[in-house]
Amino acid sequence: MNITQKPFGKTKTGEEATLYTITNSNGMKVSFTDFGANIVSIIVPDKKGNFADIALGFDNLEGYESNGPGFGSLIGRCANRISGAKFELNGKIYELEKNEGENNLHGGKPAYNMVMYETEIFEDEDMISIEFSRLSPDMEQGFPGNFDYTVTYSLTEANELVIEYHGVSDKDTVVNLTNHSYFNLSGHNSGDILNHKVWINANQFTPTRDDLIPTGEYLDVEGTPMDFRSLKSIGQDIDSDFGPLKQAGGYDHNYVLNINGDEVEKVAKLVEESSGRVMEVYTNKPGLQFYTSNMLSPVKNGKDGASYQKRAGVCFETQYFPNACNIETFPSSVLKAGEEYEFVTIYKFLCE
Repeated sequence: MNITQKPFGKTKTGEEATLYTITNSNGMKVSFTDFGANIVSIIVPDKKGNFADIALGFDNLEGYESNGPGFGSLIGRCANRISGAKFELNGKIYELEKNEGENNLHGGKPAYNMVMYETEIFEDEDMISIEFSRLSPDMEQGFPGNFDYTVTYSLTEANELVIEYHGVSDKDTVVNLTNHSYFNLSGHNSGDILNHKVWINANQFTPTRDDLIPTGEYLDVEGTPMDFRSLKSIGQDIDSDFGPLKQAGGYDHNYVLNINGDEVEKVAKLVEESSGRVMEVYTNKPGLQFYTSNMLSPVKNGKDGASYQKRAGVCFETQYFPNACNIETFPSSVLKAGEEYEFVTIYKFLCE
């Protein structure tokens, strides 16, 4: 295994960014930048041994500085949607940026994928890790507490991309970190993902209002187009005459994972049969936002000159449930002062 680094350009504020690339003995390569702790590329083989980059993204820093879709991004302080862009904690109401109608999406400014990170590299015989760390000061984005956090990306010899989230706050706060990579196992510039097949280990999902804020209910997937407990293609039911799918223009829903959170378990699988590429998702987070890039307006400056259209990629965002800070029946996204925020997500790549 080895890791290389090279300049990735200068930010608008004059900071030098670096691109880090980890390669394992199988030839799998993953690249990251200290600007935004973004995953820039994931290059994996198909069943014939041909390599392709299966992560949507940009060739240069300029693309990531205007990264509206959040390609490859670390998202925080609180990923997903918060109703009314506010929450109450310990009797005090905290106001956030209204950046999606009346609601808050993915924390607001400064976005965690738009800031520079300190970097540390760790090398083992069968794994190389890169740790990005930063202090989010008290009341940044409107959230209380100085939140000292790290995201550590590791590539293993088993073709696993391991993401470890860790953080501590000096005040009670709300935290929900995730990764917003868009995957297309045919290759990042190969068109839509409707022929990809998906399995999700979830008996329920959380339905939403029209603005995609959860109602607080839990609905069974049984007998609905939301059921992925058996492997099926994304395109099979995506345009069904079914309320939740019509609201979101496809899949953009939180699945209630059938795990207890004590251990990292397999929760989802993505299969692209023509290439033979498979991605398995493991986590100890309680929820998974399954998003089929329905709102992806054409991105014309993608890698290798690609133009990314609607449904060009699929996201598996491990998370606390959306608006958990305002819904008591959901697992709590409150992080108590001095307690550790610690979760793991693994994307494992193989061929069938």
